Amino acid sequence: MTVRDKVVIITGSSRGHGRSIAVAFAKEGAKLALVDIGPLSQTEGDCKEYGSQVITFNTDLREPAAVKSMIDQVHQHYGRIDVLVNDAGIVTHFRYAGVQRWPRIADMDPEFFDKVIRTNLFGTFLTTKYTIPYMEAQGGGHIINFGQGNVGSGPRPDSIGTAPYHTSKLAIRAFSMDVAAEEADKNVCVISFGPGGPGGSERRDAMTPEEVSAEAAKIDLGLGMAVVSAADIPMSMAGRMFVAKDGKAVPSPDEVL
Repeated sequence: MTVRDKVVIITGSSRGHGRSIAVAFAKEGAKLALVDIGPLSQTEGDCKEYGSQVITFNTDLREPAAVKSMIDQVHQHYGRIDVLVNDAGIVTHFRYAGVQRWPRIADMDPEFFDKVIRTNLFGTFLTTKYTIPYMEAQGGGHIINFGQGNVGSGPRPDSIGTAPYHTSKLAIRAFSMDVAAEEADKNVCVISFGPGGPGGSERRDAMTPEEVSAEAAKIDLGLGMAVVSAADIPMSMAGRMFVAKDGKAVPSPDEVL
């Protein structure tokens, strides 16, 4: 399947993974709706260099009315929605040098925990909820949710402070599996996705905040093309967890098959 002229919504597309994903879809000729709470002009410009049609939305994914309005406007503009990529999230960047670690749960402000969960998990719920009716009506589509992680490795000292993030990503993985079951007879393929790769903590610990910013500014077409390939995953594999490998989406090695 080609994604040329397919309509793709990408949340969290102002920088990092989301920007890389947007550029990869643009390179393949998709029509884009870029969504972020931050500025989108750079990603928009990157995508338009490939001649891609682009509309942008500064949307708070924690607000149901705002999310519904955004989804409705995308459909009104393009007439369909083929792919939804839920990449937006508050991420634990404190493993990089000079970035403050999040507190342990006993010391965490409830409002902070709620903000992470509502952005990462509730935002994914809202975009999925309001996109599904359009996909069902047109006969199908793909929803790719960035939710990863597992609990098989046991407690790790280097994970202290990650509880809200880790919880949200595991929940997104479970959410994707169950929504996939709900949509099995509607031809809406829902999967969870992770970037894969080593990402060793030693490298992160050695990076300065300036190097972190430089990394975030890079376009990772390998990751982006892996997400593009995920838009071709068959319904028989819906609900599963995939990771990026060599520019393709492959089943996560921690799955019990």
